[in-house]
Amino acid sequence: MEQYKKEFIEFMIDCNVLKFGDFVTKSGRKTPFFVNTGFYRTGAQLKRLGGYYAQAIKDKFGLDFDVLFGPAYKGIPLSVATTMEISDKFGVDIKYCSNRKEVKDHGDTGILLGSPIADGDKVVIIEDVTTAGTSIEETLPIVKAQGDVSVLGLVVSVDRMERGKGEKSALAEIQEKYGLQTTAIVTMAEVIEHLYNKEYKGKIIIDDTIKAAIDAYYEQYGVK
Repeated sequence: MEQYKKEFIEFMIDCNVLKFGDFVTKSGRKTPFFVNTGFYRTGAQLKRLGGYYAQAIKDKFGLDFDVLFGPAYKGIPLSVATTMEISDKFGVDIKYCSNRKEVKDHGDTGILLGSPIADGDKVVIIEDVTTAGTSIEETLPIVKAQGDVSVLGLVVSVDRMERGKGEKSALAEIQEKYGLQTTAIVTMAEVIEHLYNKEYKGKIIIDDTIKAAIDAYYEQYGVK
């Protein structure tokens, strides 16, 4: 596993973003682990997060694209922080763009904030976590409605590695249905590999009990 992935897993723990216990996902599944990117709350945290996203995007898609689109609301700071880090780390100037939940009818009118999306633009979509693929169904039409654009793919922070609406993973379903490449900074398999029965800051984050709960969850919701 790459060093930046290990650092990112520990970073999520430090920021209280990755938690283990009893939770319910947006799609209604009871889960023993939860990723809440709303807990990245400082400028320093967002800068680091943007750096991890930047590296994952470069590794999967390269940097020959025009716009990084972050769906409202959580995708807005993600797109800003990541484009800033792409510029700092790799010297490439990518435009950021997000949608508004309500169309603005005065001043800077329209549904978008940040950069407009123009015909011919190559776009990468950035999100926090995809569980059942419902968010991309709302996002893709917004991007496609802006013109003759090419959507290269989707990047998320964590691949939960569970089924979407069918038997395949949510990211695999998105790839198959929409023809998008997908990637994540880390997968849950990598999280488990790095944390299971290994001490981090004097504590075992994933012990045998939590590992058994994760295994049971994947027995029910994992990819068949």
